[in-house]
Parts: sequence; structure tokens; C-alpha cells
Amino acid sequence: MAREFSTVGVVGLGTMGAGIVEVFARNGIDVVAVEISEPALERGRATLAGSTDRAVAKGKLAVADRDALHERVHFAVGLDALHSVDLVIEAVPEHLDLKQRIFAELDRVCKPETILATNTSSLSVTEISVATSRPNQVIGIHFFNPAPVMKLVEVVRTVVTAPEVVADVEALCARLGKVDVTINDRAGFIANALLFGYLNHAVAMVESHYATREDIDAAMKLGCGLPMGPLALMDLIGLDTAYEILDTMYRRGGRDRRHAPVPLLKQMVTAGLLGRKSGRGFYTYERPGSPKVVPDENTPPATDAALADGARAIAKVGVVGSGTMATGIIEVFAKAGYEVVSVTRGAEKSAAVCEAVKTSLNKGVVRGKLAETDRDAALGRITWTATLDHLADVDLVVEAVVEELSVKKALFASLDEICKPGVVLATTTSSLPVIDVAMATQRPADVVGLHFFNPAPVMPLVEVVRTIRTSPETTATARAVSAALGKTGVVCGDRSGFIVNALLFPYLNDAVKMLEASYSTADDIDHAMKLGCGYPMGPFELLDVVGLDVSLAIQRELYLELREPGFAPAPLLEHLVTAGYLGRKTRRGFRDHSHR
Repeated sequence: MAREFSTVGVVGLGTMGAGIVEVFARNGIDVVAVEISEPALERGRATLAGSTDRAVAKGKLAVADRDALHERVHFAVGLDALHSVDLVIEAVPEHLDLKQRIFAELDRVCKPETILATNTSSLSVTEISVATSRPNQVIGIHFFNPAPVMKLVEVVRTVVTAPEVVADVEALCARLGKVDVTINDRAGFIANALLFGYLNHAVAMVESHYATREDIDAAMKLGCGLPMGPLALMDLIGLDTAYEILDTMYRRGGRDRRHAPVPLLKQMVTAGLLGRKSGRGFYTYERPGSPKVVPDENTPPATDAALADGARAIAKVGVVGSGTMATGIIEVFAKAGYEVVSVTRGAEKSAAVCEAVKTSLNKGVVRGKLAETDRDAALGRITWTATLDHLADVDLVVEAVVEELSVKKALFASLDEICKPGVVLATTTSSLPVIDVAMATQRPADVVGLHFFNPAPVMPLVEVVRTIRTSPETTATARAVSAALGKTGVVCGDRSGFIVNALLFPYLNDAVKMLEASYSTADDIDHAMKLGCGYPMGPFELLDVVGLDVSLAIQRELYLELREPGFAPAPLLEHLVTAGYLGRKTRRGFRDHSHR
């Protein structure tokens, strides 16, 4: 039988601590909430009251339940108030010496059988436990912010944590309505170990002026379906907290360079730009603590005029290719009112693409998202051909052929001869250097990357990739066209992976390495990222959907260009691809899909 916890103590009543108090009190458990001073105690009381009042206002908590919740919480200054609790959770700032001092004191104050837990997100639970005479009763219980809402709890056992302590805490998590993943004591545990490398990489993109904060955040939200962009998330977490976590993970986690905090992060922390809590971080907020972003000197102009500044007029568009991507792009342009010339390698391919576009448009009509007249008008704007010469009078060409550099270069050399001067030549490549394609022409200033996401009619993002030879007018035209299609165009430099893949695939590769090291299971890692970080899919679900062969190819490209040791493809990924386990398309990847 699991132990019954009737009273728990919480040390530290910041956002996290107050949230943990609320979780326990909501579930009928008495809480002793402790702070270092009266003013700190009052702030904690106000945080709890604010959270429960918001829950009442939203209809998620009855007034009587709120009042009963508050009656279960006893506020006190000093650790002596915790002498009779069954479990203590510490939620003070991420400083090892501070936590060790608190645990030494808790060891003295608490009953011999009391479990001592830390909510640390990055420090060693083992190092905290040795400050006590009962390291076998010390455990990590890592809640996610905001604790009342987030379903995940990471239960962190050390090599000496007693099995019954782990079992009791797992049962407690279930009683709280949480999903727990139980793991060993390693830097960053699951979620932070996978999340913070990605966040640090996003900061490096800002630091090098590779892309703007707005474009990086928009890319990850729209391209990956994430609830927040990485820079907005850094502001929410707090840049000082993020710095501490990265620094700890770097020192404890084998000194992986990707966890070494980017210099810009340290500079911002030193300058007091800590994110939402200070009113200024990567973004500027209405006031300290406010979630509302206000314009500042780095905010781009929002007007359509600014978007179209220097852009060329585009009326007729050529699309070269016959795959899924080309088909989707033809549909997108035709629906947006452009004349479209579809070029494939033969009449048979043209007929197949024409049929696929018709089928997709008909689905739109059946679902009530498209009027029959609009469908017919869109189809009427498309010309089907197998001859590149028919692109002689278009204003923009979008290439969507196979991802092979030699094929693309040959095509662009042909387009250079056929197309009139001033035409924008765009490639939809997701992994090849755009500059290599551009230099196959005599007009590299007119060449740009337009990376649509699959399926193109649905996905709202386009990555506009400018090379060092792309003219400002060409970039402006690409952005204006993206906007005219109803898409969000994000501008970035011509570097492997652009924004989305460069940030996404190293994170996926890290998840594979974590599985390979037997640190956790694929299910627990997927749970951690979905429930702890709000990701729409876990990394292994996503890898099986994308295809392990595709993922490996992208990861190899990133590694070859950036030569970052941490980007080397995980051997397990290579072995699965070699074995023909490519994901859903072969019915076997990280999981067996044969019965689904």
C-alpha cells in the first residue's frame, strides 16, 4: 500500500512554489507554505489568491471550492513550521548551495520518515541529497509551470533513493491527476535537456542576425505547431533562469557546446533584461510581469506598404515539378488569383497533377471551405504543359523538383535562358544551398528560396531564403507574394536547415540519443514533451511521421555544414534507417505501426 500523505510542506512561494501549493490544496491535501520573510510570504499568498481568483472567473473553480482550498493552506515564516509534515517540496531559486543549506535544515526539523523533495529543473538531486542524513528519502519532483495546469511531473530518483519512496511519490502524482515519468538523476532530466539546447540555438540565431526574433518565433509556431516561439518562451521562463539551467547543464552534462549559454544571453541578464518579469527581454512588455508585448525599436513595420516596398508586380507564375509539393503550390497560387503555368516532364505527369489539384479543390468544396465558382475560377487560371519554353512570359518561377543539386542546377540554367529579365526565380529546396542553385544562372540577384511546408494549401508558413547575392527587391517580392497567398513569410539567410529544420532536427536527434542511452523510453520522452512543453507531437511520433530516412538526411546536412559535434546523427537513427525501419511509411520506425 502506498503511503498516505495528509500534510505536505512547500518551501519557496514564487510562481512555481505557489502553483505547487495550489495543486496539493485543490486535491484535498493540507499544505504548510513557508517563506523566508513576511513580505515574501505575502507575495506568495497574493500569487495563490490571484491564480485561484482567475480560475473562478473562468468558471474552472467554484467559489466554495476556492474558499475550501485556501482553508487547507497554512502560511508560515521559517522551516520550523514543517516539523510534522509527511513530505516537503522545495521550490527556491536554482542555486546548489542554497538548496543544500535548506535540505540540511529540513533534515534537522522534519520527522525521520518525512520524504524530502526538490523541484529543481537542472541541479543534481544527488548533490542536494547528500546534505542530509537520509539521502535514501530524497527525490526530485519536478513540476512544470504553471503547475496547476501542466499535467507532467518528472519524478527523479538518485542511485540511493529507496524504491518505496519512488512508489509512494508516483502514487501521489496519480492522486494529483498528474502524469509522471520516472527517470534517473541526469542534467536537465528529459524535458529541459531536450528543450534548452533548442532555445539556446534560437538565441544564437538572433545574436548572429540570421533572422529576426519575430520571424524565428513565427517559424516555430506556424511550421511546427508549437504553442510559443522559442524567444517568447525564454522571456516567459526568465532569461536569468534559462541562463542558470543552461550553465548547469553544460557543466553537468558532458560540456556539450550547444548547452554553453550564448554570450548574448549573459549580456541581457547582466543588463537586467530578464523577460516578462522585468518588462523587457527579447521583447518589450507593457509593464513588468505583463504578458502583453508592446512595440519597441526592433519591431518591424506592420504596414502592407512596408512589405511591398521595392517588390515587383507578379501576375503570372510558373511552377515546375509534379510531386505533392508542386501540386500543393499550384493550388495555392491559383486560389489566390494568380495565372499559373504548370510544367511537368510529360503529358502523363501533367494529367496526374491536374487530377490531384482537382481532387484537392473538390475536397474544399465538399468541406464548405470553397465555393464551386471559386474552384472553377481557380482551375481556369491554370495552364498545363510539358514545355519549359512556356515560362517565357511569367513573372515568377517556383521550382519544386527532386532534392538533387545537379537536377536543380540544370533546371535553373535552362530557366536563365528562357525567362525574361527581372523574373524572380525561386527554389522550394528544404536542405540544399540556394546559392549553388543561383550561381547556375547569370542572374543570381533574382534567385531566392521559397520553402513551403507540406501540405502547402494548409501550412501557413513560407521561409524566404536570401543568399548573399539575392537583391533586396527579390526578397521584398518573395515576402509580398507570401502575404498575397495568405501565408506568413519569414526571412532568413542561406544556411542549412533555414530556421525550422535547423532548430527542429537537432532536438529530434537529441531525443534519439536519450533513448539510445537507455535514459528513458520513447513513450516517456514523448509524454514529457507533449505534457511538459505543450508540443503537439512527441519527438518519436514526429520522427515516424516525417520518415527516419528524411530525418537522417537533414541531420547529416546540418552536421556537414555546421560541423557541430552535437549535431552528428545518433547511431541508433542510422541503424534503424539501414534496417529499413523508416517510420509509418514502412509500418515500422521507433514504434510498430503494423496494427494501427
